[in-house]
Amino acid sequence: MVNRKIAPSFVKSTQFELLDAEVFQLSGNNKIHFISGGDQEVVKIELVFPAGRWFESSSGISHFAATLLPKGTQSKTSSEITSLLDYYGLHLEINPGFDFTSVTLYGLSKYIDRVLDVLLEIISSPTYPENELQQAKDIFRQGLKINLEKTNFLASRQFRKTLFGPLYPYGKDIELEDIDAVDQPQLLNFNKQHFKNFLAFVSGKPTEQLKSQLVDKLRQLHPNSIKQETLTRNQSLTTDSFEPKNNSVQTSIRTGKMMIARDHSDYPAVLLLNHILGGFFGSRLMKNIREEKGLTYGIHSSIHALKHDSYLAIGADVNKENREVTIDEIKKEIALLRMEPISENELETVRNHFIGSLQSDMSTPFAHADKHKVISLFNLQKDYYQQLIHSLSTLTKLNLLNTAQKHFSDENLVTVSVG
Repeated sequence: MVNRKIAPSFVKSTQFELLDAEVFQLSGNNKIHFISGGDQEVVKIELVFPAGRWFESSSGISHFAATLLPKGTQSKTSSEITSLLDYYGLHLEINPGFDFTSVTLYGLSKYIDRVLDVLLEIISSPTYPENELQQAKDIFRQGLKINLEKTNFLASRQFRKTLFGPLYPYGKDIELEDIDAVDQPQLLNFNKQHFKNFLAFVSGKPTEQLKSQLVDKLRQLHPNSIKQETLTRNQSLTTDSFEPKNNSVQTSIRTGKMMIARDHSDYPAVLLLNHILGGFFGSRLMKNIREEKGLTYGIHSSIHALKHDSYLAIGADVNKENREVTIDEIKKEIALLRMEPISENELETVRNHFIGSLQSDMSTPFAHADKHKVISLFNLQKDYYQQLIHSLSTLTKLNLLNTAQKHFSDENLVTVSVG
């Protein structure tokens, strides 16, 4: 009989095995990755296009070109597309981003092949009907007006604008006047240029018939030559700013700086330092600013690794009168990373939590596909995640201290607060 008064022995695991991907090379650099696994008869088809803000000539084009894809094609109206997807219990999700736009279809393995022609038509020949465009613009405009009254929304926008510069794709946001300028010809041209090159990731339980059909259908998308412009960041000379907002009872704070890319040798140590700083509930920022001082309900830090840049961002909402002390405490915790070696106990706790979180996230074939996607989009080695865990498991206190001194300095640290 098991003695439940005695805890089981603790076993560390540094294994990280991805399901194998079966890759089909199509025209140009277009590829389909099939990641088969799981017990459920479901499939996720995700197509990723170089169609984010990075590629747009003016603000708003990539957003509306993506979100309006299913709102009408040359043969089907928006309602017909919606009815067809509903009939087979399928879910279509479109996510425009800074670098990429993803079009994802979820459904049962036995039904998802029924709509492949429609999926291809949505991507390759949307018509962007004027009435649908106008309705989408009205909805987005109203949502933006509401968000422009929120301190956390304003702080995040201003933080990126200060960090990258207002004309850089990662620092530029859609303004109200940009919405009015978006028109149908712009969207048609953007679709023609940017929705032909793709990487596809099909996960779950795709049948052999579905695989064959997808290869045949997606061969019809012939890639374009996309000009990769070299853009220059223009960080603001004013790295600290405060924007008061009338009738606001709280202040939203955003602090951070530019950071190294995923393929840098110091990146594993940077990830672990961020985890120590504010990456989970037991982090230093949470203990200090939330638990000990009660200045906020939550504070979090994260590393945002984009295609062309990476940055550290720390965010919290506090009462107005606590703004300055919170900013001081954030900067103090960053300084402590550079000044004092982490204790062995804290290092092991944070390391185990971080590695355990990575491993526990891999419970579905969809999660494995997401990792394959990151490896492909960022041109990483196939064993990137196994090497990442190996690096994390061998980091020492001295490694972290040296990395903090190199990459977590006060130089070019941006702090924005609104409210």
